[in-house]
Amino acid sequence: MNHLRTLARNSLRRRDFTLRSSSRSFSNLSPESNRSSYGIAFDIDGVILLGSSPVGGSPAALRRLYDDSGALKIPFLFLTNGGGLPESARASEMSHLLGLDVSPLQMIQAHSPFRKLVNRFGNELVVAAGKGEPAVVMSNYGFKNVISMDEYASCFDHIDPLAPYKKWMIGEDGHKEPRSRENVLSQRVHAAFIVSDPVDWSRDIQVLCDILRTGGLPGKEIGPQPHLYFANDDLDYQTPFPTERLGMGAFRIALESIFNRVHDVPLEYTSFGKPNPSVFKNAEDVLKEIASSTNSHSKSGSHHFRTLYMIGDNPKIDIRGARQAGNPWFSILTRTGVFKGKNNHAEFPADLVVDTVEEAVDFILTRESAKQSLLD
Repeated sequence: MNHLRTLARNSLRRRDFTLRSSSRSFSNLSPESNRSSYGIAFDIDGVILLGSSPVGGSPAALRRLYDDSGALKIPFLFLTNGGGLPESARASEMSHLLGLDVSPLQMIQAHSPFRKLVNRFGNELVVAAGKGEPAVVMSNYGFKNVISMDEYASCFDHIDPLAPYKKWMIGEDGHKEPRSRENVLSQRVHAAFIVSDPVDWSRDIQVLCDILRTGGLPGKEIGPQPHLYFANDDLDYQTPFPTERLGMGAFRIALESIFNRVHDVPLEYTSFGKPNPSVFKNAEDVLKEIASSTNSHSKSGSHHFRTLYMIGDNPKIDIRGARQAGNPWFSILTRTGVFKGKNNHAEFPADLVVDTVEEAVDFILTRESAKQSLLD
């Protein structure tokens, strides 16, 4: 957590490093990238990393997408349902783990769409929950009155009945000085954002039920439900543990089940992340921006791709999403994460099944080279 906190604080010092400035970091793109007819989206957990360790030969595979000078040769990005850190901090983390130069523009996390809600809730009190630095993430998106679940819960005496039995230390928001308790208690919460996987399920479910049942004023009378947003709805995901771990989708199921038992009106919420087709459309737009960023005669996003490759380990999320997005997406399923089957997945079959991401990249480069040879 200290490593995550340091990355997040460093990213805060670079808050002026916007997506526009991120695109300028590709000024050393290889000329070949301007005429690339394809782009690649990589899932992270179970494809590129297991925990914080590279898997499937990922560093060597990704290095093939750069030229000898270190310029990006093939447009690619990371499309993950994970999160908890600002895109700039996560890009720095990936650069360190993989030994490559990863730009924030190449990081599309599950909570990245939250930035589009700043016009609606930018000045309202909102609560951000999850691992890492969720309040820093939201603050970097432009939310001016955001508070972490940790800090918010600490303002209410006895709101978590199990708090005396919890031995871990809860830190404060890393992005600003703690606000006054009285100020928090008097303000109505207008929205709750589940930015990343919650750490303390019992407390977060309890406090969210309090917020959502009372119109955003825990301890008060029943009121209209504030808005609730989940960054993704993944039931499970792969870690270094042999079997999958429960994800944000499992937390959503638990919260919804309990809320609907204690409240007369069913829970209302919005989920983002893969396999939502809008996520893949956004990824295509970002890949076009990456490919077009060095062509001064080309408008950003005007680049045309014949094929976009999605490399993932979860048939229900990665492969299903690419299939629903349709042309020009081509799905590749690896066996290094959630999927471990000998044959293709029965319900959501991929266009190709491989053992590792290294094998997937080799297939893509060989296939695209053969296509180009036919055109030349």
